[in-house]
Amino acid sequence: MRKTLQILCLLGSLCWGAPAWSAVAIAGVQVQETAIVAGSELRLNGAGIRFKGPFKVYVGSLYASKPIKSLDELIAAPGPKRLSMTFMREVKSSDFGKMLTQGIEDNVSRQEFPQIIPGMVKISEYFALHQSFSPGDVCSVEWDPAKGLSIWVKGRQQGEPSRDAAFFRALMSIWLGPAPADWKLKEALLGGSP
Repeated sequence: MRKTLQILCLLGSLCWGAPAWSAVAIAGVQVQETAIVAGSELRLNGAGIRFKGPFKVYVGSLYASKPIKSLDELIAAPGPKRLSMTFMREVKSSDFGKMLTQGIEDNVSRQEFPQIIPGMVKISEYFALHQSFSPGDVCSVEWDPAKGLSIWVKGRQQGEPSRDAAFFRALMSIWLGPAPADWKLKEALLGGSP
């Protein structure tokens, strides 16, 4: 009976032209296979779990207009991009902000660092507005070539978009740079196994 139901669902989806399943589950978190950013449909490039020691912190998912395999490819890819984090445990926003700052410091040269300080100050202000993240809360980083960088926390855009492309690259280096916060997550975001 179950097999028959699966076949009927698949046939029904083919008739309507929609995928049979529109999300994948990673450790109980539903990750959508597509995302709409600035009116463009993006495809899921990869998703995985961010660990801090033995603890699962969040499920990260990366969306782009075409498959990417590196930070350079992401930056060069046309159109919008999105990296989303769905929290799996309670995390103080101050601790999360420190993790982001450390990730940037680990991946940006001393020469580049001074020019991204304004972006780091702005993002720390955004996180200061929120005490903590709870399981199920979502934080997203989006890049729209027409408007710039937007930070979304719990479904709300924080401040105005920033056209600071250098800061967007620095921010994405936390996950995709030469010294990522979590190597297994980097591999998963770039299309490897979650």
